Amino acid sequence: MKDDRHPLSRRRFVKAAAVAASALGAADSVRAAASAADVKIGLYSITYGGVWYRGDALTVEQVIGRAKKFGYQGVEIDGKRPHGNPLDMPQARCRQLRNLARDQGIEIYAVSGNNDFSSPIPEHREAQLVYARELMRMTADLGAKVMRVFLGWPGVTLLPGGGGRYDFAQDVWKAEHKDFSEEQTWAWCRQTMEEAARFAGDFGITLALQNHAPVIARGYLDTIKMVHEVASPHLKICFDARLEHSLDEAAVRKAVNEVGALQTLWHFGGEFDRGPGGIVVKGDEKALGEMLGLLDIGYKGYAGFELCHPLPVVNGQTVGLDFVDKNAQLAAEYMRGILAEARKQHA
Repeated sequence: MKDDRHPLSRRRFVKAAAVAASALGAADSVRAAASAADVKIGLYSITYGGVWYRGDALTVEQVIGRAKKFGYQGVEIDGKRPHGNPLDMPQARCRQLRNLARDQGIEIYAVSGNNDFSSPIPEHREAQLVYARELMRMTADLGAKVMRVFLGWPGVTLLPGGGGRYDFAQDVWKAEHKDFSEEQTWAWCRQTMEEAARFAGDFGITLALQNHAPVIARGYLDTIKMVHEVASPHLKICFDARLEHSLDEAAVRKAVNEVGALQTLWHFGGEFDRGPGGIVVKGDEKALGEMLGLLDIGYKGYAGFELCHPLPVVNGQTVGLDFVDKNAQLAAEYMRGILAEARKQHA
């Protein structure tokens, strides 16, 4: 039999050794990042906003209590009524909530804005900028360091008999923008976001731009593009894997690595139930991919659970507060399991 072996020259040996050392170094870097990562689990108050379930909204105090009860480490306050409209949140009220949360061992880690910087009407953009600035003041007064922002947000319509719908606001948004190009809408958003980022610097907080439609059409790639164009240290990213419908779990992990150090907040969601084999999730099956990515980049921050979509109708009635409580409890348990599994795979 012919011997196809070749003697290993010094040059080839050095090259092979360098490649091996580089691979080992990269692996060591990833392990070091994973060890440094500090992913905490938070509860986003929109879950208890009284829109999508049958029943009243909880107060912020009650949301903090639920977070404590279900084992969350922090809460994120939605930046509109009934939880966090700046009109209802003077400094004294913010201080009261901050102290209440601290006494229960709960951190108020973020506020979520519901802003729309995309309007073709200057008065509307300016009004939204004032809202965002006031929300930043509220965020700082609450002791939070992060505020979620959108480029465009159509809104949600609250129905007189309870519940909500997205379609009406979406139709209004589309009609408002139909005579303008995507490029023009993008430019309005960028100009307004540049001002918002300057305000964020004044208040000592970071804005986290979520990869949310409608202006962000290409998901996280558009989000990264906008952050780079604004070029402010006070604007980073809230990457939500659920919104990346074309990506599988491996692609989500890759996307998180591309976002990298810009990642400053994560929302997860879906509906949860307990089955014979453990917790079953519907609607956020990419969480492990995102968590692995977060460990890759050494993420230090929160994964915030939200239940913010039309909920099931059972026996002719929309599910109530008990359904929300069950999901909030199981979501925290599920995400702790995801974090443990991701750390195991990184070990």
